[in-house]
Amino acid sequence: MIEEGFAGSYSLAHRLDPRVKIVVATLFSIIVAVSERFQAILPALAIGLACVALTSVPIKKVFQALIPVNGFVILLWFFLPFTFDGEPLFAVGPLVASHEGVHHATRITIKSNAIMAVLIALVASTPLFTLGHAMHEMRIPSKLVHLFFFTYRYIHVMHREYLRLVNAMKIRGFRPQTNIHTYRSLACLAGMLFVKSHERTERVYNAMLCRGFRGRLYSLGQFSLKTIDVISLILMLAVIFGLAVLEWTRIA
Repeated sequence: MIEEGFAGSYSLAHRLDPRVKIVVATLFSIIVAVSERFQAILPALAIGLACVALTSVPIKKVFQALIPVNGFVILLWFFLPFTFDGEPLFAVGPLVASHEGVHHATRITIKSNAIMAVLIALVASTPLFTLGHAMHEMRIPSKLVHLFFFTYRYIHVMHREYLRLVNAMKIRGFRPQTNIHTYRSLACLAGMLFVKSHERTERVYNAMLCRGFRGRLYSLGQFSLKTIDVISLILMLAVIFGLAVLEWTRIA
């Protein structure tokens, strides 16, 4: 199963209603993603870090979760400063970095880390099955909810199948190289993985029909908004509105 490394604590962020967390994380991500002014995105980063602090998650796990997104951001830093037209800032050999390019890369860095911090604090702190049922309670289309559930449930199964096929190829002497045989073998591996996935899908679907599945997944738990959920929702909506004001209001 997918590791839920942030869902094991009992902090304030973990106790909030998952529907509140989904709404807040979605609105926050949208506002931050479309923001361009540093007056808005810097407070957003501070808010994201504050939310992470409320989860009581070890800082090491937070940094590990931020590594993939920042790896992509570092890659952008090698290209964006040198591909934006504008006032020259510095030069690396024949390449000239522009002031506008550096600003753009900085904005992307801040916004991506702010959004990821809030997602870690609010979404990743919720067990995935609970998150799926919360999506269903919010009237998100059932097909999307089912796709979410089954992806979570069976992605590890397909990973095991992939490892089994790779081991079978290695036992038969396969060694990846830069040649047509390697490309053909990898294409066959991908094709067999799709075939195995389709066969597994048919078996699972038939098994569910035999057990009376009628297009709805039921949960033994019920969601109910508590006072702390309402207060947290109001406060976070006020904070998000404040970020929007900082972005779209010009203060003389």
